[in-house]
Amino acid sequence: MDWSSLGGLAIGLLGILFGQAIEGGNIASLLQPAAMLIVVCGTFGAVLLQTNSRNFISGLFMLGQVFSPPADDRLALVERILKWSLLARKEGIFMLEPLMRNETEPYIKKGLRLLIDSTPPEKIREILAIDMHFYELQQRNAAKIWDAAGGYAPTIGIIGAVLGLIHVMENLSDPTKLGSGIAVAFVATIYGVGLANLVLLPIGGKLRSQIQQEMTRREMLLNAWVSIAVSDHPTIVQERMSSYLR
Repeated sequence: MDWSSLGGLAIGLLGILFGQAIEGGNIASLLQPAAMLIVVCGTFGAVLLQTNSRNFISGLFMLGQVFSPPADDRLALVERILKWSLLARKEGIFMLEPLMRNETEPYIKKGLRLLIDSTPPEKIREILAIDMHFYELQQRNAAKIWDAAGGYAPTIGIIGAVLGLIHVMENLSDPTKLGSGIAVAFVATIYGVGLANLVLLPIGGKLRSQIQQEMTRREMLLNAWVSIAVSDHPTIVQERMSSYLR
């Protein structure tokens, strides 16, 4: 669990609620289902129109990574890389095949398979670089829905505010309906701006950071396989891999 994500979200929300209370406002006045419906549905409707359904669904599933990010396994991965390097140097590259069968990650299985098949180093780099490129492209396209949502939410909030004011103007003759209309108008703007800056844009930023971390991890693996393919000494491989742990 990423406590910084939960803590950041909690601090932002509590700051707004306590600020409202300190100013003498009623916290319940910020709870407007109509305004929330307008902003949330309008925002994600616009995002779905912008992107394809595959990227939209993938982006939604990526939300779990914000609060429960993948573990940083680079140190353990370096140990496995050194094991591959030593085994390939002492007993031959074909001895990596049993280890490959035990791997569950497709990218690692693919890299080890290329290595075992005696693929030339430049071809290993070329094939895996293409794999990395399209992986990054797919991940970034999925993560972009949160940045897009952060861009649309404030504008949808303004639309909600205008709708609330229209409701007010339609009921000028009935004072009992004026308060709710004005509340929806102003709260919709708060929802739009708050949702964008406290939730949506930070989510997009964190996902981009995680994608970059995964790309660094894959680059480390690629360079390791190329080093093993050119028969670099395990000490050289270790020194090269240690640069990725800083």
